[in-house]
Amino acid sequence: MPAPLTFDAPELHAAIERLATAIESRHGVKPPVVLAGIANGGIELAQRLGRRLGVPTAQLNPAFHRDDIGRNPIPGDTQPSIIPFDITGRTVVIVDDVLHSGRTLKAAIDELFDWGRPAAVELAILIDRGGRKMPFAADYVGLTVTPTDRQKVNVFLDATDPSRDTASITALKS
Repeated sequence: MPAPLTFDAPELHAAIERLATAIESRHGVKPPVVLAGIANGGIELAQRLGRRLGVPTAQLNPAFHRDDIGRNPIPGDTQPSIIPFDITGRTVVIVDDVLHSGRTLKAAIDELFDWGRPAAVELAILIDRGGRKMPFAADYVGLTVTPTDRQKVNVFLDATDPSRDTASITALKS
């Protein structure tokens, strides 16, 4: 198996800037959108994009809507959904670190609609790894990679020290 592929902080910061620029390109400067980061990987990314774009952010916990909850119980460290504004009639950009099968996204959309009815829902992904099992495509993508089914994409965005941000593609443990 090839050596792990790693993305350093400057590469990830450039990808985050591409996401912000693409959202601005579609919606204008200080866009009339809100961002909802998927727990746990999308929360820090949504907060960074929110600061860069000057828009409000929320966090979504899709755990109770997952179709595999019986096989994968909800971890104790999962953060709850916190949406401190009304999403009804607004454009909500769901934000996550990695898009793979689409199952987490489907659950996040179900959770989002428990909070209201947005006018539109878009998707911003830091790393799209392909391999969809559901019919979803991101509206905004920072990086695209093509790992094998035996590899995992790991993203770490450090909330206190962004110079420590990293992402890697590693082999799954047997």
